[in-house]
Amino acid sequence: MTQAEAASRAAFLSAELHRHNRLYYVEAKPEISDKQFDELLRELQDIEAKFPDLLTPDSPTQRVGGAPLEGFTQITHTVRMMSLDNTYSEEELTAFFARVQKGLGREKIDCVIEPKVDGVAITIRYENGVLKYGATRGDGATGDDVTNNLKTIRRLPLRLPKDGPQTFEVRGEVFMTKTGFAKLNQEREEAGEALFANPRNSTAGTLKLLDPKIVAKRPLDIVFYGLAEASDVQSQNEVYALLDAAGLRKADLIWHADSAEGLLAAIRELDEKRKSLPYETDGAVIKVNSFADQRELGVTSKAPRWAIAYKYQPEQAETKILAIDIQVGRTGALTPVARLEPVLVSGSTVSNATLHNYEEIERKDIRVGDVVIIEKAGEIIPAVVSVKKEHRHGHEKHVHAPTHCPVCGTAVHRDEEMVVIRCPNPHCPEVVKRRIEHFVSRGAMDISGLGESVIAQLVELKLVKDVADLYDLNELLLARLERVGTKSIDNYLKAIAASKQQDPWRLVFGLGILHVGAGGARKLLEHFGGIDAIAAASVEELIQCPDIGEIVAVSIHAWFREPHNIALLDRLRAAGLNFTQRAVTAASDKLNGTTWVITGTLSEDRETIADTIRSNGGKVSSSVSGKTTYLLAGEEAGSKLDKATKLGVKILSEAEFRGML
Repeated sequence: MTQAEAASRAAFLSAELHRHNRLYYVEAKPEISDKQFDELLRELQDIEAKFPDLLTPDSPTQRVGGAPLEGFTQITHTVRMMSLDNTYSEEELTAFFARVQKGLGREKIDCVIEPKVDGVAITIRYENGVLKYGATRGDGATGDDVTNNLKTIRRLPLRLPKDGPQTFEVRGEVFMTKTGFAKLNQEREEAGEALFANPRNSTAGTLKLLDPKIVAKRPLDIVFYGLAEASDVQSQNEVYALLDAAGLRKADLIWHADSAEGLLAAIRELDEKRKSLPYETDGAVIKVNSFADQRELGVTSKAPRWAIAYKYQPEQAETKILAIDIQVGRTGALTPVARLEPVLVSGSTVSNATLHNYEEIERKDIRVGDVVIIEKAGEIIPAVVSVKKEHRHGHEKHVHAPTHCPVCGTAVHRDEEMVVIRCPNPHCPEVVKRRIEHFVSRGAMDISGLGESVIAQLVELKLVKDVADLYDLNELLLARLERVGTKSIDNYLKAIAASKQQDPWRLVFGLGILHVGAGGARKLLEHFGGIDAIAAASVEELIQCPDIGEIVAVSIHAWFREPHNIALLDRLRAAGLNFTQRAVTAASDKLNGTTWVITGTLSEDRETIADTIRSNGGKVSSSVSGKTTYLLAGEEAGSKLDKATKLGVKILSEAEFRGML
């Protein structure tokens, strides 16, 4: 194939693949099978590999993601991305419409009502029909450039139809479908990985991933609702027409209303119909239709006066408690879990509900056989809200706090202050499993591949009785596991060997000492310099470590004096694990004398950003106080942002933080 022939064929294939993507994802009228589509895509990939100069940024082959990024750059929004005021009250919604009437001086004002998709706000710019960039909301003024991650979304056109609009910036919401999220969690469960809490959180986390190839495996989708600038568009209705012409998905359900009564009727109808939507919704967005009216109403410092979000109350359902089981955690904590008659809540079937602790069971007088109200506010496991005692028939069974561990039979210990019942047996099989799962987790020793099912087999076959036994595993022992091949065994052993070089704070965190999280483990190593020094410290000396209070200090001191823990540490040391904090070479002294608190979703995980702050001379704290110099606030910053504002602490976006460095 000559260069000219390759260019011609590549152009044809690219146009065909864009067309078939549109037919499949936008118009729902596919003309070819998935296999035929993949064959066309593979042919284009082969041509681009042979003739690299034919590869273009909008090529359909670029959806699979390029090389991992080192970090996200920042994009300044052409028009600020504002959030909406919201309400849970129909009375407040009526009051909003009254303010709109007063502001415009007339009774009838046409408004549009559409579902509020529970996703992540995004802005995307097209120039000359080609996707130029996409960015998150960030702090409203600047956001992360997540273009490569957005390109993995099949429904998002990389190139627009030539007969439609070509240059504009559009605002939308990235989300995970209900079915896609359920499948993703099922795959994670089978792989022994932690489940995502809800579709919105997993969407936000996915967009923050630096490797587009991983993003491409996640079930992301997108819907659009507005424009950044609208010089040629005069109403929300015209926005919908533009989206249709560009092949961009708009809201699945749209209502119009010109009175308060009409608005209330629309949100009530949406509440009924939203259960059938493919994505999670948590409310309705109401906007004045006319852009001239929007301009007249104006905006406040953070939200438009011409729009509001009406939030629905968390969905509840009535069901029956069939049994109450006990789950044993890594610290030995015994947690009661209700097994329910399956019931549909928020679009998914629920058969378990958390009961938190036995004090709550007593307080709510929850019994086996009770009819209860459960609530699912976006989380995986819902909670029992209340008992319908009027439905009792006298055969319900009281639930008593256990006196012995249901797994190993050891007499339990009750921590009165924390209302926790624990199995004190460190060799309890369930405790061992959970401790090992924590030890190998990404936040601790990061031993990839050892999921729940593999760990369960290791414990059941008595190949592993504590975390130190992991370092005695070999090919012969691992060969006894079911459904584990030689390649997996090799990967397990390499990951275990690599973990010996992890920083010692990860080991301290991985040991699962009660009350010691990742941040506390870091503080301990920074203060004492090594695990042996921590082990030798008195309670008074431990309290001298920043962020370590008396309760935590007592817990640490007691852990390092348990004979079986002393023996465990000796074995880990003999296995070659790192017990001494390495000297960190300072990148600069630009942050000397500053104390930082990190909150919200950022481009990297908090520990990585904390390392950056420390390496440039700053200190990191877990809570906001008068001593805090800066609050580094990402998206979805919560109570820490409020407290920092009240205390007058300077608040920085990630872009401003990176600028300081």
